[in-house]
Amino acid sequence: MDLEERIARRRSARQGRAVVVDHDQLSPVVHRPDPIGRGPVLEQLLDALEAVFDGELPPPVAVVGPSGSGTTAIVTALFGALNERLGEPTRAIGTTTRAASSKPVTWFIHVDGRRVESDFAFYRTVLSVVSNNHVPESGVGTADLRDRLAERLSRPDRKAIVAIDHHDEPQTLSYGRVRELLEPLADSVSTVAVGQEPPDEWTDDQPIVTVPAYRQHELVDVLTDRVSTGLAAGSLDHQTIRDVAIWADGNAHDALAVLFSAASLATEEGSDRIEPEHLETARADVPDESVHLDRVLTLSETRQQVLADFVTVDSEEQPIRAVATEIAERSELTRGTVKRFIYELADQGIIERVPLEATGSGRRPSAVVPRFPTIAFEELTE
Repeated sequence: MDLEERIARRRSARQGRAVVVDHDQLSPVVHRPDPIGRGPVLEQLLDALEAVFDGELPPPVAVVGPSGSGTTAIVTALFGALNERLGEPTRAIGTTTRAASSKPVTWFIHVDGRRVESDFAFYRTVLSVVSNNHVPESGVGTADLRDRLAERLSRPDRKAIVAIDHHDEPQTLSYGRVRELLEPLADSVSTVAVGQEPPDEWTDDQPIVTVPAYRQHELVDVLTDRVSTGLAAGSLDHQTIRDVAIWADGNAHDALAVLFSAASLATEEGSDRIEPEHLETARADVPDESVHLDRVLTLSETRQQVLADFVTVDSEEQPIRAVATEIAERSELTRGTVKRFIYELADQGIIERVPLEATGSGRRPSAVVPRFPTIAFEELTE
């Protein structure tokens, strides 16, 4: 974003006295195309992919880092830039090539395991990047998509690097399964595993690029950049940004969730700046080791609606059956279905079961509490 656009945003916001200029700039689920403070990690990943500059396939590589360290942002930014140089045409990851091209091509494809759970969806995601033609969403079989992909990569001067992101989370496509799906194309495709840990089958001699948690000054730079374009001038001071960065302890997701939530609270109250009480409430709303909001937003619409009702219920002091009853009364779902969803979400770590005091003999009842920032979730799902 150039300087004139920054100035125009600020001027427009101050005329309307709005706190938030651009929600996306503050959103913890939106990645900027230019990761701040990650130059050394980008160089390490480029080293691991060095072979592509000679037209060869690099060995598989793992990119690992704790939650909120920016692993996804790093991979998507680098893949977008590499596609501009080594793929065709000149746009980011989702582009296709011109039919008349005859030069060597290497495509860089980011597959979000949170959103691509089936074999069909995986092949369709990869094929939609490398194909000249529209890839149908239905009406064809998985084998047909695999054959189309194999045909597209049949020339020796066509290769693909496929990154499977969040492979180590529950309910996502595993790295091992991705390798199985790509086995018929092994001579044309290499892989990048992106997650908090390397795949279980990773060996000691396979390369790993480690993304550390943000250092304090790096996270301050990230937040300052986001605030400078996301909030109106004067709505938040630099010391407060530093305080949030210290509190977040290197986790950019949690830090952005606090700022995003605090800005939402200030807007709701009609305030023209973010006050300390807004920040205090926002910090209290982000659990320790919180679940990334993007993971919550990839749940089915029905489960998201259950969570939307759940966060408005006083769930900490009520047993699960009572919470399920209250949610069911607000929706078209039965209590049994809601209860089943609650247990599923607890098993996935989206919410957490906590024991209640026993009221007599028998099994001790449990309550449930959210493991994600609820204020930001409500704002993002509105």
